[in-house]
Amino acid sequence: MTKPTVIKSFKHNGSLHRMWLENWRLPDDWLKPEHAAERMAVLVNNRTPIMEADGKEWVSRVPGVSFFIPGEWYNIVALIGEAGVRYYCNVASPPYFSGNTLTYIDYDLDVIVQPDGSRQIVDEDEYERHKTVYHYSGTVRRKVADGLARLLDRIDNRRPPFDDRAVLDYFARWKHGDKEAPGTP
Repeated sequence: MTKPTVIKSFKHNGSLHRMWLENWRLPDDWLKPEHAAERMAVLVNNRTPIMEADGKEWVSRVPGVSFFIPGEWYNIVALIGEAGVRYYCNVASPPYFSGNTLTYIDYDLDVIVQPDGSRQIVDEDEYERHKTVYHYSGTVRRKVADGLARLLDRIDNRRPPFDDRAVLDYFARWKHGDKEAPGTP
């Protein structure tokens, strides 16, 4: 069965950015072969409480399936809405697990992929501002640029996890809590 996980996003200076308080990491034996091959961590949430750095809390409106890939400087959140699956991609440090907590450093740049496949890079101004404020080193700036390029290549070539059917299968399987969910092998 799945296990609960808290996702914590930090800024470069170590300050808390945001926390997703109720996520469930899917067991490795539930992963699609293409996701298992990259050792992806796949987490699901539905109407999870989210706490901002200032302590304000809100609840997500749509289910999400998050993908964290070891060593990659980005993560991908598939948001399941009425209009289809939208992907919100964060350029960020590789994920780090400690017990039932996943952490990463958010580097501001985001890529949004709409259900029709169109994509847009957002928050470039925030990245430029924080690059100076937080004194990103040359190494960090290169890792961020490389992470963004690798993410865009993955999006443009529709490589995993950019597969709506897989996202919907994971959510259905988690929701049903067993291997008998519709659409799963």
